[in-house]
Amino acid sequence: MNEAVKSIKQGLLEAIDHANGKPVKAVVHKPEFIDVQTVRKKVGMTQAEFAASFGVSLGTLRHWERGDRRPRGPALVLLNVVAREPKAVLNALSKSEPNKSLHRTRQKAARR
Repeated sequence: MNEAVKSIKQGLLEAIDHANGKPVKAVVHKPEFIDVQTVRKKVGMTQAEFAASFGVSLGTLRHWERGDRRPRGPALVLLNVVAREPKAVLNALSKSEPNKSLHRTRQKAARR
């Protein structure tokens, strides 16, 4: 077996052990709860700008801010990263963004 296959096999076995409640060497990251409105205001965006910039529907963003729902999964991870490094996320997203007006919105927010 080559090294890549061995590594994948080890990872899968650790995942099975973790799922069965056994202690494993792997580090499990559990993103913490995030106050979405605070993050949005820190970035200096309106609800519409924030939703468009990070690929979230405006309705979903409003639900999060009201507390009707909580972000989960990849959305929660993204929001935690935005909370810590908003300029880096906006910069990374703007490099692949073909929409020029959205690009300007992100640049404006990154300067705040």
